[in-house]
Amino acid sequence: MDDPSVPKLLFSSLALDPLILRAIEETGYTEPTPIQAQAIPHVIAGRDLMAMAQTGTGKTAAFTLPMLQRLLPHASTSASPARHPIRALVLAPTRELAIQVHESVVTYSKNVPLRTTVVYGGTDIKAQKPALMNGVEILVATPGRLLDHVESRNLQLNQVQILILDEADRMLDMGFMPDLKRILALLPKQRQTLLFSATFSDDIKKLAQDFLIDPITVETARRNAAGENIKQSVCMVDHQDKFHALVELIRSRGVKQVLIFTRTKLTAAHVSKQLERSGIAADAIHGDKTQQERIKALDAFKSGAVMALVATDVAARGLDIDQLPLVINYELPTHAEDYVHRIGRTGRAGASGEAVSLVDGEEERRLVEIEKILNRKFPREAAVVPSGYQKHFKSPPVRSHKHAPADDWFSKPYEPSASKKHDEEQQSSPLAVHGKPQQQVAALFRIRNSQI
Repeated sequence: MDDPSVPKLLFSSLALDPLILRAIEETGYTEPTPIQAQAIPHVIAGRDLMAMAQTGTGKTAAFTLPMLQRLLPHASTSASPARHPIRALVLAPTRELAIQVHESVVTYSKNVPLRTTVVYGGTDIKAQKPALMNGVEILVATPGRLLDHVESRNLQLNQVQILILDEADRMLDMGFMPDLKRILALLPKQRQTLLFSATFSDDIKKLAQDFLIDPITVETARRNAAGENIKQSVCMVDHQDKFHALVELIRSRGVKQVLIFTRTKLTAAHVSKQLERSGIAADAIHGDKTQQERIKALDAFKSGAVMALVATDVAARGLDIDQLPLVINYELPTHAEDYVHRIGRTGRAGASGEAVSLVDGEEERRLVEIEKILNRKFPREAAVVPSGYQKHFKSPPVRSHKHAPADDWFSKPYEPSASKKHDEEQQSSPLAVHGKPQQQVAALFRIRNSQI
């Protein structure tokens, strides 16, 4: 509980320009979150920063606001591209997060003459070229697409003064280290570097040692890990009964919005379609969806046209949904850390939320790992499975191998080719690339560009 005798910190006390403060006020915010209050003064002072902050803590504004403040001396109304070189580069692991960061930059920079744009894979690279050629001070990008533009000579990075690595832990999980090293080699050595991560793992600390100079370390309370405002529960259920339990869970809660997580894009597509057949308006976002399809699905979910949004971890990274009441883990994530990111989609900005995990016998090992990382044990409950559902729905079988057999359920309605039988997290890894070194590098970038 807040102590009324302690004065509240306001954005106006953080040495931000009035033009930036006006944009903040227009969003309705007056008090910075803990990560913002701790990070902004150090960034404005020019220090390198290593910050541990999860989604829902206000971390995007924690680097966007001081970045704008530091770039203000270079703001220009000139139409000449030469007066608008890239001075700040923000790297994000997924297109959804890149779009979200860019929207934040646009919101807070609307009163100052600083240009910004975002580039990511999955869309026509030619359509992104004009904005770059006209000049931008702030570029938000996914690593693979940024390197595409570098190879096409659509941009130069020799005047970058600020580098921001957002969700650095995820970038390492997705195998971006070679890309990051290549990008770092293109930047001036004299620069400010900010690293934001949900965890301070040994790999993240090593990354900080390589990329940052005498950084300030900022850690915020692990709100999602503690689950202070998120009711978390586990329902034990046989695999073949999962979908029946999901439908009953959604209907029993009586919510208007529910975000459902699966491990694979094929399961996401299947669950979404079966929810529709069960009378629940649903859509899915996953790696096989185009960016336009993802945006359309997310907009329908936010507007209420779609009640249930089914998503994979990679596709859902960076989703920002206000007042989301319920998150359901239809399948537990492969990596225990991703559980924290998933449930963090609810209970944001101090609101209460609920996260329910449907766990079968094959997933108990993953559940134990999650409990270990959160240092807590969830009570087990039996899922409610009305017997009537079994007459109308056949749940897909458990896949014990990376490649399903030819007559497996997954190969029939939703799989165009055998190459689609990998889990989404396996698809994001540049493994099994053969040939000469030059061919390996070319293949690596083709794989990376197809996913980012």
